[in-house]
Amino acid sequence: MRAHEHRPGAVTIDVCMETVFEDVPYLERPAHIAEAGFTAVELWFPETRLQGASFARLRAACDAAGLGVVLIVANSPDGKIGGSLTDPGDRPGYLARVAACLERCKELGARLMITCTGNTQPRLPPEVQRRSVVDGLKAAGDLAARAGITLALEPLNTLVDHAGYFLDQPEAAASIVREIAHPHVGMLFDIYHMQIMRGNVIETIRACLPLIKHFHAAGVPGRHELDTGELNYPQIVEAIAAARYGGFFGLEYFPREESAASLVRLRRLLADRA
Repeated sequence: MRAHEHRPGAVTIDVCMETVFEDVPYLERPAHIAEAGFTAVELWFPETRLQGASFARLRAACDAAGLGVVLIVANSPDGKIGGSLTDPGDRPGYLARVAACLERCKELGARLMITCTGNTQPRLPPEVQRRSVVDGLKAAGDLAARAGITLALEPLNTLVDHAGYFLDQPEAAASIVREIAHPHVGMLFDIYHMQIMRGNVIETIRACLPLIKHFHAAGVPGRHELDTGELNYPQIVEAIAAARYGGFFGLEYFPREESAASLVRLRRLLADRA
């Protein structure tokens, strides 16, 4: 299955390549992920991991393993990579970064790209920052549309991992996406982050589902295996599948045990519910 092909009404589980097999060279990770039974991966900032290797070599490694590349990330949560949507002065640099990442998506066969808002700008009123996010994301959506890519705006938690981040509530993200009303702009729902900030996960997902282009998942607390902590992930995945989501559900967690065994167990845990 290629990264842009979904089974109607089914949830396809993919793996974030940066968070697993951390002791294995980057270009060797696709083979290990495929051996654990997965068909797709997602990437954060692959240029920081390739150590001079080309994106063509990365694509070849994924192809050889039978893995589709689902997405890459345009900018870091704090805006240090790729700029911030919250700062109007960052917009030219941010849009240049988006344009470059769209080319990388083309090389890798990805059809989705995550975008972050960046951190709160203390010198700017909140309404000015929100307007900057809306305007910048509209412009980025136009670039993405020409490339046939969709942007997914991600809210993150500000209590544990990303203090100072601008967008930390799913309803706020949904409001921005609805205002933009762009066919190539949606939202990412990270269950780990939104459990920390909002809770009531299944009902919150149902409220946002028409706008959701991708899911991320990890155990709460700790961001480790999904079968630890306070969330019932089989029930969550079953609810998402029942709602006919039909897209990708990314395992973006840091294993506490050996990655291969961890991934095999989680795939079996979720397979019957997806």
